[in-house]
Amino acid sequence: MAVIKDLATVNAELQEQKERVDNLDFKMITFSLAGKDYGVDIMNVKEIAKADKFTYVPNAASFVRGVYNLRGDIIPIIDLRIFFHLPTDKKADGQENMLILRIEDRVYGTIVDKIDKVVGINSSTIQPPHPIFGDINIKFISGVVEKAGDLYIILDVIRIFTQSEEEKQKPRGIETGGTAFYAPPPAVPEQRPAPKEELSDSTLSFVRDSLFTLRRFAISPLNERWFRKRFNDWVSLKSQSEVQLSNVNDAEEFLMSFYSPNTDAFWDDDYAAAVKSALPDMPSNSIQVWNLGCGKGYETYSLACILKSRYPDGHLKIWANDNDIMGISSAPNMVFDLDDVPEYSRGFMSRGKNGYSFNQSIKDVIFFEYHDVLNGNVIPEVDIIVARDLLSFMSTQDQEKLMGEFSEKLKKRGVIILGRNEEISPDDWQPIAKDPVSAYMRN
Repeated sequence: MAVIKDLATVNAELQEQKERVDNLDFKMITFSLAGKDYGVDIMNVKEIAKADKFTYVPNAASFVRGVYNLRGDIIPIIDLRIFFHLPTDKKADGQENMLILRIEDRVYGTIVDKIDKVVGINSSTIQPPHPIFGDINIKFISGVVEKAGDLYIILDVIRIFTQSEEEKQKPRGIETGGTAFYAPPPAVPEQRPAPKEELSDSTLSFVRDSLFTLRRFAISPLNERWFRKRFNDWVSLKSQSEVQLSNVNDAEEFLMSFYSPNTDAFWDDDYAAAVKSALPDMPSNSIQVWNLGCGKGYETYSLACILKSRYPDGHLKIWANDNDIMGISSAPNMVFDLDDVPEYSRGFMSRGKNGYSFNQSIKDVIFFEYHDVLNGNVIPEVDIIVARDLLSFMSTQDQEKLMGEFSEKLKKRGVIILGRNEEISPDDWQPIAKDPVSAYMRN
């Protein structure tokens, strides 16, 4: 049966449609991937560019094409086609089309097949995503919209590129795995507080499991002594209802006393002196060092200055690994204010037009490399391994795997420096320093 509308109703609907069309409150840059049209919020687009030469990053994920110098800024380049497992369209001239995205305070280059135009739409016309609209995971789609007969899939680039706050707090050098950069931890199952008499055993087990679920902190012989002491302190400080860990903030509060001094910073003069005093004489002037989870490079530069002072005639080489591609890419070119550099390092600084940087004698001994330590490590035998607070944030199986590799890589009488609250069996390792430096010599 036909529906008859009066003229006033028709005019009202036409006016509503016109107002909706006129209100273009959302603009997006449109582009194509494998023959389909996509869009991204223009507010996240810094610029568009073309490039054909990227600096290769060893051991990077398959979708990381490398890094690119964008007018002095070193940015990672992500091929969205590979990221989403789509076919790639090779250009005859080798020039790739890139959207340069700004996500919070970071910049990424993304490769697409073709960049089209700016399209303005009314945000109320955006429909929820549905699996039939694309070949990519629905969780990376913020919506779909039709404009002038074309259907656009709007990507949620915040979801793709922004790590959750929990992941940002994750210690350096540990790979999250998978193809997505966003991986919020699973929620801890709700559990009622245990009766007072059962509190110690049941809650200790629950806290142990929660630390791994929330922060991937695995309790093992490596950190068992610290964990039990911290648990007893925790129980004495908290009410019965507060003892269990309910979220990431609780877990991080529990772990506050675990971390080694000067994480993500230059080692201060006192800690540097403790490291220097723990280092033994070396049988050879050729000293090879492996620094895992070096972050942005502060730890490695501190270590290099200490080693230069401890072994003035030594021929040093430091392999510095981390899986933070932005940090590891910028580490070789860091510039500092001299007041921010500890006293023991200032003799190794040179002044430039933008500030102070480490001189060539330090830079020449360091090889910064993007790398996940669980994916195999092609380095020679070394005299010193520095892996502070790294092993504890791995599964117990991965801890054992990496400790086995340490045993293979470390020369006889070689030294390993772990986190302040990490310890290894004296059966195979001789303790040579305890607090604040946990150092062992291979028997």
